[in-house]
Amino acid sequence: MFLGERRVCPVCGSTEFFYDRSRGELVCKKCGYVIEENIIDEGPEWRAFDPDQRAKRARTGAPMTLMIHDKGLSTDIDWRDKDIHGNQIRGMYRAKMRRLRMWQRRMRINDAAERNLAFALSELDRMAAQMMLPRRVKEEAARLYREAVMRKLIRGRSIEGMVSAALYAACRMEGIPRTLDEIARFSKVSKKEIGRSYRFLSRGLKLNLKPTSPIDYVDRFGDALNVTQKTKAKAKEILQEAIKRGITSGKGPTGLAAAALYVASLIEGEKKTQREVAEVAHVTEVTVRNRYKELVEKLKLNVSI
Repeated sequence: MFLGERRVCPVCGSTEFFYDRSRGELVCKKCGYVIEENIIDEGPEWRAFDPDQRAKRARTGAPMTLMIHDKGLSTDIDWRDKDIHGNQIRGMYRAKMRRLRMWQRRMRINDAAERNLAFALSELDRMAAQMMLPRRVKEEAARLYREAVMRKLIRGRSIEGMVSAALYAACRMEGIPRTLDEIARFSKVSKKEIGRSYRFLSRGLKLNLKPTSPIDYVDRFGDALNVTQKTKAKAKEILQEAIKRGITSGKGPTGLAAAALYVASLIEGEKKTQREVAEVAHVTEVTVRNRYKELVEKLKLNVSI
Protein backbone atom coordinates (compact mmCIF):
# COMPACT_ATOMS: atom_id res chain seq x y z
CA MET A 1 0.00 0.00 0.00
CA PHE A 2 1.21 3.55 -0.78
CA LEU A 3 0.35 6.90 0.75
CA GLY A 4 1.43 9.59 -1.70
CA GLU A 5 5.00 8.49 -2.42
CA ARG A 6 5.51 6.71 0.95
CA ARG A 7 5.12 2.99 1.39
CA VAL A 8 2.79 2.11 4.28
CA CYS A 9 2.24 -1.26 6.01
CA PRO A 10 -1.36 -2.39 5.27
CA VAL A 11 -1.62 -4.08 8.71
CA CYS A 12 -0.29 -1.55 11.24
CA GLY A 13 0.26 1.57 9.13
CA SER A 14 3.99 1.74 9.93
CA THR A 15 6.41 3.34 7.47
CA GLU A 16 9.55 1.64 8.84
CA PHE A 17 10.81 -1.51 7.10
CA PHE A 18 13.94 -3.60 6.82
CA TYR A 19 15.22 -5.56 3.83
CA ASP A 20 16.09 -9.22 4.50
CA ARG A 21 18.79 -9.79 1.89
CA SER A 22 19.03 -13.57 2.44
CA ARG A 23 15.30 -14.11 1.81
CA GLY A 24 14.72 -11.26 -0.65
CA GLU A 25 11.91 -9.84 1.47
CA LEU A 26 10.85 -6.39 2.64
CA VAL A 27 9.45 -6.70 6.18
CA CYS A 28 7.59 -4.27 8.45
CA LYS A 29 9.72 -3.48 11.53
CA LYS A 30 6.69 -3.02 13.78
CA CYS A 31 4.48 -6.06 13.09
CA GLY A 32 6.68 -8.32 10.92
CA TYR A 33 4.30 -8.33 7.95
CA VAL A 34 6.07 -9.19 4.65
CA ILE A 35 5.40 -6.22 2.39
CA GLU A 36 7.21 -7.62 -0.66
CA GLU A 37 8.89 -10.95 -1.41
CA ASN A 38 11.12 -12.54 -4.06
CA ILE A 39 12.94 -9.24 -4.58
CA ILE A 40 15.73 -9.59 -7.13
CA ASP A 41 19.04 -8.15 -5.97
CA GLU A 42 20.51 -6.45 -9.03
CA GLY A 43 23.84 -5.70 -7.34
CA PRO A 44 27.05 -7.74 -7.68
CA GLU A 45 27.43 -11.03 -5.81
CA TRP A 46 30.85 -9.95 -4.52
CA ARG A 47 31.93 -7.35 -1.95
CA ALA A 48 34.70 -4.79 -2.21
CA PHE A 49 36.28 -2.71 0.55
CA ASP A 50 38.31 -0.23 -1.52
CA PRO A 51 38.36 1.15 -5.12
CA ASP A 52 41.25 -1.11 -6.22
CA GLN A 53 39.44 -4.23 -5.04
CA ARG A 54 36.25 -3.07 -6.76
CA ALA A 55 38.11 -2.52 -10.04
CA LYS A 56 39.73 -5.98 -9.89
CA ARG A 57 36.50 -7.85 -9.10
CA ALA A 58 34.23 -6.03 -11.55
CA ARG A 59 33.56 -8.03 -14.72
CA THR A 60 31.71 -5.36 -16.66
CA GLY A 61 32.64 -1.98 -18.09
CA ALA A 62 30.90 1.37 -17.99
CA PRO A 63 27.23 1.47 -19.07
CA MET A 64 26.34 2.19 -22.69
CA THR A 65 26.05 5.90 -23.42
CA LEU A 66 25.00 7.97 -26.44
CA MET A 67 27.62 10.57 -25.52
CA ILE A 68 30.42 8.49 -27.11
CA HIS A 69 30.37 7.98 -30.89
CA ASP A 70 30.59 4.17 -30.54
CA LYS A 71 28.23 4.21 -27.51
CA GLY A 72 31.12 3.09 -25.27
CA LEU A 73 30.89 -0.49 -26.55
CA SER A 74 34.38 -0.74 -28.05
CA THR A 75 37.37 -1.89 -26.03
CA ASP A 76 39.96 0.51 -24.73
CA ILE A 77 43.61 -0.02 -23.82
CA ASP A 78 44.26 1.25 -20.31
CA TRP A 79 46.45 4.36 -20.10
CA ARG A 80 48.40 2.94 -17.15
CA ASP A 81 51.51 0.99 -18.23
CA LYS A 82 50.82 -2.04 -16.01
CA ASP A 83 50.35 -5.73 -16.74
CA ILE A 84 47.56 -8.02 -15.49
CA HIS A 85 49.34 -8.48 -12.13
CA GLY A 86 49.71 -4.73 -11.57
CA ASN A 87 53.45 -4.69 -12.29
CA GLN A 88 54.96 -1.78 -14.21
CA ILE A 89 55.69 -2.40 -17.93
CA ARG A 90 59.15 -1.18 -18.90
CA GLY A 91 61.48 -0.85 -21.86
CA MET A 92 60.47 -1.90 -25.37
CA TYR A 93 57.12 -3.30 -24.16
CA ARG A 94 56.15 0.13 -22.84
CA ALA A 95 56.83 1.72 -26.26
CA LYS A 96 54.88 -1.10 -27.94
CA MET A 97 51.87 -0.47 -25.70
CA ARG A 98 51.95 3.23 -26.59
CA ARG A 99 51.90 2.39 -30.32
CA LEU A 100 49.04 -0.07 -29.79
CA ARG A 101 47.12 2.57 -27.83
CA MET A 102 47.60 5.11 -30.62
CA TRP A 103 46.41 2.67 -33.34
CA GLN A 104 43.50 1.58 -31.21
CA ARG A 105 42.33 5.20 -30.95
CA ARG A 106 42.62 5.63 -34.71
CA MET A 107 40.79 2.41 -35.52
CA ARG A 108 37.77 3.38 -33.40
CA ILE A 109 36.86 6.03 -36.02
CA ASN A 110 36.34 4.31 -39.39
CA ASP A 111 34.73 6.86 -41.70
CA ALA A 112 33.67 10.49 -42.11
CA ALA A 113 30.31 9.94 -40.39
CA GLU A 114 31.96 8.58 -37.24
CA ARG A 115 34.52 11.39 -37.34
CA ASN A 116 31.67 13.92 -37.54
CA LEU A 117 29.87 12.21 -34.65
CA ALA A 118 33.00 12.04 -32.48
CA PHE A 119 33.70 15.77 -32.93
CA ALA A 120 30.03 16.75 -32.45
CA LEU A 121 29.63 14.75 -29.24
CA SER A 122 32.82 16.17 -27.74
CA GLU A 123 31.52 19.68 -28.53
CA LEU A 124 28.16 18.77 -26.98
CA ASP A 125 29.87 17.49 -23.83
CA ARG A 126 31.92 20.71 -23.56
CA MET A 127 28.88 22.98 -23.86
CA ALA A 128 26.73 20.93 -21.47
CA ALA A 129 29.54 20.87 -18.88
CA GLN A 130 29.99 24.66 -19.06
CA MET A 131 26.23 25.17 -18.74
CA MET A 132 26.11 22.65 -15.84
CA LEU A 133 23.32 20.62 -17.45
CA PRO A 134 22.38 17.18 -16.06
CA ARG A 135 23.30 13.94 -17.79
CA ARG A 136 19.78 13.25 -19.04
CA VAL A 137 19.86 16.46 -21.11
CA LYS A 138 23.19 15.49 -22.66
CA GLU A 139 21.91 12.01 -23.53
CA GLU A 140 18.73 13.44 -25.11
CA ALA A 141 20.75 16.00 -27.13
CA ALA A 142 23.08 13.21 -28.32
CA ARG A 143 20.05 11.13 -29.37
CA LEU A 144 18.63 14.04 -31.38
CA TYR A 145 21.95 14.67 -33.09
CA ARG A 146 22.40 10.97 -33.95
CA GLU A 147 18.90 10.89 -35.44
CA ALA A 148 19.72 13.99 -37.50
CA VAL A 149 22.87 12.25 -38.81
CA MET A 150 20.87 9.12 -39.73
CA ARG A 151 18.35 11.25 -41.66
CA LYS A 152 21.20 13.14 -43.40
CA LEU A 153 20.09 16.50 -41.96
CA ILE A 154 23.65 17.49 -41.02
CA ARG A 155 25.01 17.62 -44.56
CA GLY A 156 25.88 21.17 -45.61
CA ARG A 157 25.36 22.62 -42.12
CA SER A 158 27.82 23.57 -39.40
CA ILE A 159 28.37 20.92 -36.74
CA GLU A 160 28.46 23.55 -33.97
CA GLY A 161 25.13 25.02 -35.09
CA MET A 162 23.37 21.65 -35.16
CA VAL A 163 24.90 20.59 -31.82
CA SER A 164 23.69 23.85 -30.24
CA ALA A 165 20.23 23.35 -31.75
CA ALA A 166 20.05 19.76 -30.42
CA LEU A 167 21.08 20.96 -26.96
CA TYR A 168 18.48 23.76 -27.03
CA ALA A 169 15.76 21.27 -28.04
CA ALA A 170 16.86 18.72 -25.39
CA CYS A 171 16.69 21.37 -22.65
CA ARG A 172 13.10 22.17 -23.60
CA MET A 173 12.14 18.49 -23.86
CA GLU A 174 13.57 17.72 -20.41
CA GLY A 175 11.85 20.68 -18.72
CA ILE A 176 15.09 22.60 -18.11
CA PRO A 177 14.72 25.37 -20.72
CA ARG A 178 17.62 27.61 -21.68
CA THR A 179 17.30 30.68 -23.87
CA LEU A 180 19.02 31.00 -27.24
CA ASP A 181 21.19 33.74 -25.70
CA GLU A 182 22.39 31.32 -23.00
CA ILE A 183 23.16 28.62 -25.58
CA ALA A 184 24.95 31.14 -27.82
CA ARG A 185 27.11 32.29 -24.90
CA PHE A 186 28.81 28.86 -24.78
CA SER A 187 28.55 28.02 -28.47
CA LYS A 188 30.97 28.86 -31.28
CA VAL A 189 28.17 30.14 -33.52
CA SER A 190 25.78 33.08 -33.29
CA LYS A 191 22.28 33.14 -31.82
CA LYS A 192 20.87 33.65 -35.33
CA GLU A 193 22.64 30.52 -36.63
CA ILE A 194 21.40 28.45 -33.65
CA GLY A 195 17.81 29.61 -34.23
CA ARG A 196 18.03 28.74 -37.92
CA SER A 197 19.52 25.31 -37.16
CA TYR A 198 16.87 24.64 -34.51
CA ARG A 199 14.03 25.39 -36.92
CA PHE A 200 15.59 23.09 -39.52
CA LEU A 201 16.17 20.32 -36.95
CA SER A 202 12.65 20.69 -35.57
CA ARG A 203 11.11 20.33 -39.04
CA GLY A 204 13.39 17.45 -40.04
CA LEU A 205 12.75 15.42 -36.87
CA LYS A 206 9.11 16.57 -36.51
CA LEU A 207 9.61 17.90 -32.99
CA ASN A 208 6.32 19.25 -31.73
CA LEU A 209 7.55 21.16 -28.71
CA LYS A 210 5.17 23.33 -26.73
CA PRO A 211 6.13 26.97 -26.11
CA THR A 212 8.28 27.44 -23.04
CA SER A 213 6.36 28.50 -19.94
CA PRO A 214 7.71 31.41 -17.84
CA ILE A 215 7.06 29.25 -14.74
CA ASP A 216 9.93 26.97 -15.84
CA TYR A 217 12.41 29.81 -15.30
CA VAL A 218 11.25 30.90 -11.84
CA ASP A 219 13.26 28.44 -9.72
CA ARG A 220 16.53 29.07 -11.56
CA PHE A 221 16.18 32.87 -11.52
CA GLY A 222 14.98 32.77 -7.91
CA ASP A 223 18.03 30.75 -6.82
CA ALA A 224 20.32 33.21 -8.59
CA LEU A 225 18.59 36.09 -6.77
CA ASN A 226 18.83 34.18 -3.47
CA VAL A 227 15.13 34.59 -2.61
CA THR A 228 13.15 32.24 -0.37
CA GLN A 229 10.87 29.42 -1.48
CA LYS A 230 7.91 31.54 -0.42
CA THR A 231 8.80 34.26 -2.91
CA LYS A 232 9.30 31.73 -5.72
CA ALA A 233 5.94 30.15 -4.94
CA LYS A 234 4.30 33.59 -5.05
CA ALA A 235 5.91 34.32 -8.42
CA LYS A 236 4.56 31.02 -9.80
CA GLU A 237 1.12 31.85 -8.45
CA ILE A 238 1.19 35.24 -10.21
CA LEU A 239 2.28 33.64 -13.50
CA GLN A 240 -0.38 30.93 -13.30
CA GLU A 241 -3.06 33.61 -12.93
CA ALA A 242 -1.50 35.62 -15.78
CA ILE A 243 -1.51 32.54 -18.06
CA LYS A 244 -5.14 31.83 -17.14
CA ARG A 245 -6.15 35.38 -18.13
CA GLY A 246 -4.11 35.32 -21.37
CA ILE A 247 -1.75 38.11 -20.30
CA THR A 248 1.38 36.13 -21.23
CA SER A 249 0.42 35.59 -24.88
CA GLY A 250 3.07 36.87 -27.30
CA LYS A 251 5.53 37.90 -24.59
CA GLY A 252 8.99 36.50 -23.81
CA PRO A 253 8.93 33.93 -20.99
CA THR A 254 12.17 35.16 -19.39
CA GLY A 255 10.90 38.74 -19.11
CA LEU A 256 7.65 37.54 -17.56
CA ALA A 257 9.46 35.27 -15.09
CA ALA A 258 11.75 38.16 -14.11
CA ALA A 259 8.82 40.56 -13.63
CA ALA A 260 6.85 38.00 -11.59
CA LEU A 261 9.85 37.46 -9.31
CA TYR A 262 10.27 41.21 -8.94
CA VAL A 263 6.59 41.60 -7.96
CA ALA A 264 6.76 38.61 -5.59
CA SER A 265 9.90 39.98 -3.90
CA LEU A 266 8.08 43.25 -3.19
CA ILE A 267 4.99 41.48 -1.85
CA GLU A 268 7.00 39.11 0.37
CA GLY A 269 9.32 41.83 1.69
CA GLU A 270 12.48 40.55 -0.04
CA LYS A 271 12.87 43.58 -2.25
CA LYS A 272 15.18 43.23 -5.25
CA THR A 273 15.99 45.99 -7.70
CA GLN A 274 14.90 45.84 -11.32
CA ARG A 275 18.55 45.83 -12.35
CA GLU A 276 19.32 42.76 -10.22
CA VAL A 277 16.38 40.86 -11.67
CA ALA A 278 17.18 41.94 -15.24
CA GLU A 279 20.82 40.82 -14.95
CA VAL A 280 19.81 37.37 -13.71
CA ALA A 281 17.22 36.89 -16.49
CA HIS A 282 19.49 38.45 -19.17
CA VAL A 283 16.82 40.96 -20.22
CA THR A 284 16.76 44.76 -20.07
CA GLU A 285 15.44 46.78 -17.15
CA VAL A 286 12.87 48.29 -19.54
CA THR A 287 11.47 44.80 -20.24
CA VAL A 288 11.18 44.04 -16.52
CA ARG A 289 9.50 47.41 -15.91
CA ASN A 290 6.97 46.97 -18.74
CA ARG A 291 6.06 43.40 -17.77
CA TYR A 292 5.83 44.47 -14.12
CA LYS A 293 3.36 47.25 -14.95
CA GLU A 294 1.21 44.88 -17.02
CA LEU A 295 1.07 42.24 -14.27
CA VAL A 296 0.24 44.79 -11.53
CA GLU A 297 -2.45 46.60 -13.57
CA LYS A 298 -4.18 43.57 -15.14
CA LEU A 299 -4.04 41.33 -12.06
CA LYS A 300 -4.80 44.29 -9.72
CA LEU A 301 -1.94 43.42 -7.39
CA ASN A 302 -1.41 45.49 -4.28
CA VAL A 303 2.31 46.31 -4.47
CA SER A 304 4.17 49.05 -2.61
CA ILE A 305 7.64 49.95 -3.85
